[in-house]
Amino acid sequence: MWWGSLRLLLLLAAAVAAAAEPASTLTGPSRPVTVTLREDRGHAVDLPDTDPRVQRRATGWAPEQIAVALSAAPTSAWVSWITGEFQMGGTVKPLDPGTVASVVRYGLAADSLVRQATGDALVYSQLYPFEGLQNYTSGIIHHVRLQGLEPATKYYYQCGDPALPGAMSAVHAFRTMPAVGPRSYPGRIAVVGDLGLTYNTTSTVDHMASNRPDLVLLLGDVSYANLYLTNGTGADCYSCAFGKSTPIHETYQPRWDYWGRYMEAVTSGTPMVVVEGNHEIEEQIGNKTFAAYRSRFAFPSTESGSFSPFYYSFDAGGIHFVMLGAYADYGRSGEQYRWLEKDLAKVDRSVTPWLVAGWHAPWYTTYKAHYREVECMRVAMEELLYSHGLDIAFTGHVHAYERSNRVFNYTLDPCGAVHISVGDGGNREKMATTHADEPGHCPEPRAKPNAFIGGFCAFNFTSGPAAGRFCWDRQPDYSAYRESSFGHGILEVKNETHALWRWHRNQDMYGSAGDEIYIVREPHRCLHKHNSTRPTHGR
Repeated sequence: MWWGSLRLLLLLAAAVAAAAEPASTLTGPSRPVTVTLREDRGHAVDLPDTDPRVQRRATGWAPEQIAVALSAAPTSAWVSWITGEFQMGGTVKPLDPGTVASVVRYGLAADSLVRQATGDALVYSQLYPFEGLQNYTSGIIHHVRLQGLEPATKYYYQCGDPALPGAMSAVHAFRTMPAVGPRSYPGRIAVVGDLGLTYNTTSTVDHMASNRPDLVLLLGDVSYANLYLTNGTGADCYSCAFGKSTPIHETYQPRWDYWGRYMEAVTSGTPMVVVEGNHEIEEQIGNKTFAAYRSRFAFPSTESGSFSPFYYSFDAGGIHFVMLGAYADYGRSGEQYRWLEKDLAKVDRSVTPWLVAGWHAPWYTTYKAHYREVECMRVAMEELLYSHGLDIAFTGHVHAYERSNRVFNYTLDPCGAVHISVGDGGNREKMATTHADEPGHCPEPRAKPNAFIGGFCAFNFTSGPAAGRFCWDRQPDYSAYRESSFGHGILEVKNETHALWRWHRNQDMYGSAGDEIYIVREPHRCLHKHNSTRPTHGR
């Protein structure tokens, strides 16, 4: 009798454990799920310039806005910071970058910073040739590359100018990525997009920090400085509030400095990599764009052979990352495509089994906002990435969360990539809640062509359940899970074939997940299929 009861208890315990285990892509595509959340957007307003977390605390030439970024390999890293104060006004005079040296002292103990590296400094300006608009010039931005580092090692560092009094930072620390190889991986990789600097942002960052990530991927739309006029007046929608009354799309560049100050608690100790979004375009005098983005962040562009801040690659343990530019030329005859061909051709999947990509605007979104907006990019690049066995694609832009089944060319494919959009880290723009497959909400067929590529790409579907239409009449099969929520994701790569993905919503308890799944690679199943589809054009 007791044995029967014990056996029943063991079976029940096993059933509970199985139910608690996250789903897996090994079981095939899951049925589409839409989660309706009654989330209070709450304090979706920007932190004001009076908030102590965004005010300048550094004095004199002391460093501020300190950040660590990855280089192409775990044996090097970048340290960036700003010295001096920005200027705003009708007439601004840029600081001299040579005024302060760019030096990092570092070592394996806080009291033994025995190594030293030097780097470069620059200043950028945001200028508007219109009467009454305020111009901006930055503090001095420093970028120093540390080389000869040991992988998976904690380094302590100070940055600044040791020759000037009070011009060195406090001691900070960061850990390098694991050695490149199939059996070593970063513990936790945080993925976030469209962050901004609102009270919701602070919740996202707090939740993210509580998960203690080893690396942060920021998928564009950083400070949202372009939701402001140069006089500091902001709005949730620039075109709605100011579009008809301003001769150029203005920005309020101090929002970048506020963002850097707020984020320093994270970025000074956790490496972060960034790729551009549409809110980084920031047009100014002479049709110049992306000045803040190009200047404020360090990128492994030279190390990865791209020589561009818009697209580059790097290795972290057994993962090869490619970060792509949705706002640079992505055509098959362009530099980005040619670089991507060469970069992927060099990847040895026996050394870096995982191939993960990140860019801003998603190819597979079912929300009405930005639906099939970058179809031209998908048409140009998807086949190449598929032929090299892309495992996961991370994007932002759509202010909602969505995860796809494995998909290629809008078709369920066991060898396709899992596309994950994490597009609402807390910014003040409207959250996406309407789906293109809802009655009456399918947008007109339109795709915003890349500025470098003419033509039109977003046509009606020619096959499948949506044949002859621009939208499905239900949640598409390739869409596995979608919900409108603020949050961040955590990717934990366990080994050569298994990775655990979790979506952490801001309204949930710390450590809990709203969506989770094991993403499983099947190289034995897909290698031949990938090789047989490798494109020959563009070479």
